[in-house]
Amino acid sequence: MARIQDRTEDFKDVVRHTAVSLGYDEPKLAAVMASFIIHKPRQRSSFTKAALKTLESIEALEQFMLKHRKDYVDMHRTTEQERDSIEHEVTAFIKACKEHIDILKNSINDDEAKSKGWLGLRADNSNADTIAHKHGVVLILSEKLHSISAQFDQLRAIRFQDTINKTLPRRKLKQATISNPADISTPNKLEIRELDELQPQPQPPSVQQQLLDDETRALQVELSSLLDAVQQTETKMVEMSALNHLMSTHVLQQAQQIEFLYDQAVEATKNVELGNKELSQAIRRNSSSRTFLLLFLFVLNFSILFLDWYS
Repeated sequence: MARIQDRTEDFKDVVRHTAVSLGYDEPKLAAVMASFIIHKPRQRSSFTKAALKTLESIEALEQFMLKHRKDYVDMHRTTEQERDSIEHEVTAFIKACKEHIDILKNSINDDEAKSKGWLGLRADNSNADTIAHKHGVVLILSEKLHSISAQFDQLRAIRFQDTINKTLPRRKLKQATISNPADISTPNKLEIRELDELQPQPQPPSVQQQLLDDETRALQVELSSLLDAVQQTETKMVEMSALNHLMSTHVLQQAQQIEFLYDQAVEATKNVELGNKELSQAIRRNSSSRTFLLLFLFVLNFSILFLDWYS
């Protein structure tokens, strides 16, 4: 097999002679020759810049979650306010990334609307490939953001479970303390009665002491019931927050499914357009074949008449 010869230097000489013949001065000639060595960076489109910026935000969110993972899950490392702050920042990150992805989707829809020509048909196939590539980029970003939000949902579920496990023993302890004063009050009554019997004082102070004990027990029962109501409300709020976040996750999954259905609809539209083109070509071929058949019949009839006249 013959060896391929490198003609790069010959090409550079031709470019140099052409530039000199066109009247290029030394700086322009040096810039042209330098372009063979140092290539100019390719200019990125606005969509590519926005997609890369969104990807950087998603990666920053992932790094933030990895950094504060233990602080968010472990209840002994940070306080409740710090965990709420971490959750708020992650939620704001996810919302901002979702808004960026929606902006990219809207730009794709605008480009797709502009690329359509008369009667909704696309005029350029290369533009259709570019739009399909942009749809793929948006789908990749959406899947990456969804995976990160799913990881945060797992961390949030662990935190909520720890909170529920922490509140349940406290509630049992409070219920046990409600029953204890009633049991403790009986020996206290006996002691008070014994002291009253030993003391030569009249009975009204023991009656006042009994009233104070009754009021104290009533206040204890009322406070314990209020504490149970507050703990139940706190547990319900935690459960509602978890359900709300799970609902937002399912909404994001439905958005991805809608995006998939939209891609399928775009592909079906392409197939319909191709079918319309094939039908138009078939109609054109049918009309041409019909014209040829009529011409053949006319020539055949004329030939028969000519032969009959000649004979």
